[in-house]
Amino acid sequence: MTTFDDRENAFENKFAHDQELQFKVTARRNKLIGLWAAEKMQLTDEEANSYAVSVVQADFEEAGDEDVIRKLLGDLTSAGVEIDDAAIRAALDEHMAVARRQFIEGV
Repeated sequence: MTTFDDRENAFENKFAHDQELQFKVTARRNKLIGLWAAEKMQLTDEEANSYAVSVVQADFEEAGDEDVIRKLLGDLTSAGVEIDDAAIRAALDEHMAVARRQFIEGV
């Protein structure tokens, strides 16, 4: 292998690693936001954990956060929680910071 090939492989490996980390942090954020929403809907602990998993799974419907936002907004509204799109987006940002911190700290 040449030095160029080694460099190319290193960049590809770093990119793949970074993408994997971002996926894990986003999944953790989605779990945290699911637990946050479950608390607002006054779900039991068992229901909350199940709901958090459903929020993580909802993120696989399409790229970006819109699928998660739609799910949260629909579920919270159906449960009688007064909330809007902007509040959910703000909560997503807050929980992303928490998820990153937890991931870095190894929690």
